[in-house]
Amino acid sequence: MSDAVVRADGVWKRFRLYHERNQSLKATIMRRGRARYEEFWALKDVSFEVPAGSTFALIGHNGSGKSTMLKTLARILRPDKGTVEVKGKMSALLELGAGFHPELSGRENVYLNGAILGLSKRELDRRFDDIVGFAGLERFIDSPVKNYSSGMYVRLGFSVAINVDPDVLLIDEVLAVGDEEFQRKCLERVADLRASGRTIVVVTHSMQTVRSLCDRAVWLENGVVREEGEAGEVADAYLGQVQVDIQQAEAADPSSRWSQLRITQVELLDSRGRPTTRVATGDAVTFRMHYEAAEPVRNPVFSFAITTPDGMLVTGPNTKEAEVFVDKVEGEGTVDLHVPRLLLLLGNYDVTVECTNDSVTHSYHRWSRALRFDVVPGVPHETYGGVVSLDGRFSIN
Repeated sequence: MSDAVVRADGVWKRFRLYHERNQSLKATIMRRGRARYEEFWALKDVSFEVPAGSTFALIGHNGSGKSTMLKTLARILRPDKGTVEVKGKMSALLELGAGFHPELSGRENVYLNGAILGLSKRELDRRFDDIVGFAGLERFIDSPVKNYSSGMYVRLGFSVAINVDPDVLLIDEVLAVGDEEFQRKCLERVADLRASGRTIVVVTHSMQTVRSLCDRAVWLENGVVREEGEAGEVADAYLGQVQVDIQQAEAADPSSRWSQLRITQVELLDSRGRPTTRVATGDAVTFRMHYEAAEPVRNPVFSFAITTPDGMLVTGPNTKEAEVFVDKVEGEGTVDLHVPRLLLLLGNYDVTVECTNDSVTHSYHRWSRALRFDVVPGVPHETYGGVVSLDGRFSIN
């Protein structure tokens, strides 16, 4: 890509994993100065490009190399092989509050941390009120940060870092800091930077963040690029593999909690009882869950949850709230949820299913995103977005 502002080309990064370090001069002499270690390649031939003005995600399980890759882009780490390139002014949100001094006040630490991130005193004077206001710490800004709660600490650190106003922003799992209100402000601020044409590279475990904020993504697995492409597609592939891993773990461990009852299949049936993944607004449909109980399970509660691809819950009915009670299940069976008129609007939807005990405190088996289906326009027909139709009737007097 000719307009790429972030580029990784064949990046390899190696670390030493020490099994036994020399703790004394005697140990050093006895081992001839050599400590026992093995080489660990955290990154293996990783390549990708990020176009200007786009938002790019690095995803994968813990230890997959995401943070190592981001630190390499930030030039905190130097690759053993390959090259990285970042064009323009860069800011990295890797460790919130790095550079804060506990004995200094919040005001003093704003200037200290801002200087570390490359802001002049004049720029900090101009942005100071915005920084403090964003963090919501006006009352405490002149108190020593050693008296701050952990939430106050990270809010101030994020607020300083986000006001550097960079061309390229690197973010490592810091969009989940603070309470729910502050998380929303963080996401809105990142969205503003994105809308203003900034280039953003984010490491996250939140697939909702990937779908809602990112244009493209790379899935790293054991330091290798497993998949690269459109953010939603890569997130779906990653979640699909996570589900496969869970099922394999269940099969390998017969003593797991799912050995008592497990859900084996989820289907969407049309009005004629035929399996489908494509229906229209207003259609009659049935959601069917297949289960297998290895031993008697008393008073089970079965539930269906329908969510949007970005994780928003649309509805989550269960048999207990519907007052459909089952004394006992054993062997194979099905649970059907009949919907006379599906009032979901145009879009993609995921189905999550679960079976719990009667008090809904113990889960026998939960299958996240067991099925994805598409809804096409039907009746009622609404073209201005949304998730569901109210199927209301207008009257004008």
